Amino acid sequence: MKDVADIVIVGSGASGAAAAWALSRSPGLRIVCLEQGARTTPSGYPSTKIDWELERAGAYSSNPSVRQNAADYPVDDSASPISIANFNGFGGSTILYSAHFPRFHPSDFRTRSLDGVGDDWPLDYEALQPFFAENERMMGVAGLVGDPANPEYESLLPPLPLGPAGRAMAGAFNALGWHWWPSYAAINTHRHGNRGACINLGPCNTGCAQGAKASVDVTYWPQAQRQGVEVRTQCRVREITLDARGLADGVLYTDEAGCEQRLEARVVVVACSGVGTPRLLLNSKSSAFPDGLLNDNGLVGRNLMLHPLAYTEGVFEDDLQSSFGPHGACMLSQQFYETSSEHDFVRGYTMQVLRGAPPAETAVSGYFMRQVPLGPDHHKRFAQLYNRTVGIAVITEDLPEPENRVELDYANCDSSGMPGVKITYRLGENTKRMLKHGIDASKAVFAAAGAKVVSSFAPVRHTGWHLMGTTRMGDDPATSVVNRYGQAHAVKNLFVVDSSIFVTAGAVNPVATAQALTLMACDYLQRNLNTLMETPQ
Repeated sequence: MKDVADIVIVGSGASGAAAAWALSRSPGLRIVCLEQGARTTPSGYPSTKIDWELERAGAYSSNPSVRQNAADYPVDDSASPISIANFNGFGGSTILYSAHFPRFHPSDFRTRSLDGVGDDWPLDYEALQPFFAENERMMGVAGLVGDPANPEYESLLPPLPLGPAGRAMAGAFNALGWHWWPSYAAINTHRHGNRGACINLGPCNTGCAQGAKASVDVTYWPQAQRQGVEVRTQCRVREITLDARGLADGVLYTDEAGCEQRLEARVVVVACSGVGTPRLLLNSKSSAFPDGLLNDNGLVGRNLMLHPLAYTEGVFEDDLQSSFGPHGACMLSQQFYETSSEHDFVRGYTMQVLRGAPPAETAVSGYFMRQVPLGPDHHKRFAQLYNRTVGIAVITEDLPEPENRVELDYANCDSSGMPGVKITYRLGENTKRMLKHGIDASKAVFAAAGAKVVSSFAPVRHTGWHLMGTTRMGDDPATSVVNRYGQAHAVKNLFVVDSSIFVTAGAVNPVATAQALTLMACDYLQRNLNTLMETPQ
């Protein structure tokens, strides 16, 4: 008996979940989501255990090459100074993300017009604004309205507490006369969406057992499933298939038992990340697309952007309880976000103030940096670091370069026999100058705060969380893969809705913008559903 859906969604992460919720508001549709990973159980998250820090180096590592779950696929990033980070499971990488949740700036959509670099997007900030707001209502975003560096927000949950460390850093930015603002964080500061408030445990990046962090398994998915969406986990999609007319007619996938299955569909929505999406498309070869689905112009997998990151750490004399609270969501500065004639680079970066390291990380990193010796002075030197450190991460604008790319790696396959990926990526000269400026600016902040800088380097290798640009959008089919709604130019009933469709990278975490794009795409898809589905399969 045929297995037929109206819509199949590939991937259950940030964008796949938003798509499932949005599309399931149309009554009478059979929507099936296929996710290659398994469901996680909050009661089993590392934060429920005393040795939670050890799990970050194993089963809950953000690096798939370290984690090596059955759902993970080989990623060869030896030709890149930045390694790839993701999580393959129900909820995608939102299970492990920091929930730092700023929007792109209006200028991010017009870099070619404003600064002569990158390319303009086929849409602007205003087109996305209502979808940003809708997404923030669904996810629950804490922050403070009135930020002079950003367009006005309609409303936000109260901001996360800065704590003593945050207040010390705020004073330093004030002394320099530089912008700073409490982080925009998808973390409940009071009950929202039937989820509890943050209790300041800190280990957000190993899964939030409290449910305060807005991972999509506890935000979008419960509502989408109540609205009838079926989710099949541990089902790896290997290929999107086409009918004789060149329309998508379903997917081939390997189920939990290792058996190959076929699911027919009238519309296919892909949400597998900036690395997983090109992997699936490139593996979907046919006579119509011998080099991979939608790759008729050679752009699938090209223009990979990763947000190269610099890191500077300072140590304070006083115990500032700096390890308390969500690690990646203390405050941000966008003093150097926009292009300035005073700089030797174009575009800019965000300075993201991070809370201090937890105890085991403090001891281990302190040992390797020759700050915390073994032996009789160990505890004394440890106490001089623990709860006294603060980090600044410099998140740089990453301009699209065709040679930065994702390719199939036929020599290394996953557990189902599907090829892994090979990453080729290099830093641009503009990015290198930006990273240097960011380090110098970070040192100036720590000097103003009275802290001693103990480490400073760039790029940070294990920071490839932001995967963008590999199936870029545009109005011209010759220079893009999808249109402004994520609809493939070459296959009209195939949509891509994750951050792979970004044209440029901005200088902030991409999740909020990716989900807003997804909601806009699904609004378009719903309005044109009859046309897309009217042809019999």
